[in-house]
Amino acid sequence: MSAGVKLDHAVVLVRSLAESLPWYEVLLGGCGFEKMRDHVFAGPGGFAIDIKQAKATAPDYDRYAPGLNHLGLAADRETHEAVRSAMRAARFDVPEPQHFDGEVATFFKDPDGLRIEIITYDAEA
Repeated sequence: MSAGVKLDHAVVLVRSLAESLPWYEVLLGGCGFEKMRDHVFAGPGGFAIDIKQAKATAPDYDRYAPGLNHLGLAADRETHEAVRSAMRAARFDVPEPQHFDGEVATFFKDPDGLRIEIITYDAEA
């Protein structure tokens, strides 16, 4: 693999920017992303996530339909718990974490149902 290539950005289309932007501000802010402009968040390592308004006629997200299944963000245990607490404090749904052989993952759902995973590797170490 070429060292000149890296993952740069993701664009998430939402049904309502007004409803979804506060959700992403809490979740991404808790993961160390900083708001660069309007609805673009820059994360550690330069990876950016852009939240945009979807066209009104576009179909809703479906978990097993073609397209992005979920976006996974790795975090240490402290950050993972801080994000869970911040989402709870902002009155967003916080599902129970899932445990996989030393890993802990929380699959949050944005207002349109897109899953954003926060995963902690070696969580039991």
